[in-house]
Amino acid sequence: MYPVILEILKDGLLAAVAAIGFSSISNTPRRAYLWCGLLAALGHALRYILISPHLLGIHIIAGSTAAAFVIGLLGVVFARKIHCPAEVCFFPALLPMIPGIYAYRTVEALVACLVYTGEAVFNHYLYLLAYNGFTCTFIIAGMVIGANIPVFVLNKLSFQATRA
Repeated sequence: MYPVILEILKDGLLAAVAAIGFSSISNTPRRAYLWCGLLAALGHALRYILISPHLLGIHIIAGSTAAAFVIGLLGVVFARKIHCPAEVCFFPALLPMIPGIYAYRTVEALVACLVYTGEAVFNHYLYLLAYNGFTCTFIIAGMVIGANIPVFVLNKLSFQATRA
């Protein structure tokens, strides 16, 4: 049981470091760094729990959407505390969840489709291109939708966050 908890904490910590790094290069106010890191750690750890096959094992698209929703919800709450728009809090927290491996495999399959001319090999790489491309696209779309639902649903709370 302890190795699983350690993996979840490690996943959250590395996401927090990445989010603080993204915050520092995207002109985020310094008072928001800690909150961006906390949101990233909580969201990424939640996604790890949701998609891990030995824990809940749901699909990465649904897990990313649910984690992004939690990040968006907490971003609206934390935004009031630091007097910044919620987007300032949750955009850097979402960046560590961008599906880079799917994007890389999509481009790799695209290049392979252009290189290989045999029909069987081409079809295999076309399948990989479609699978990875769709997965990457739907993960990103789910994250965008999941993170922005709380902003639109709690728009009065969101708008008041920038008021002292």
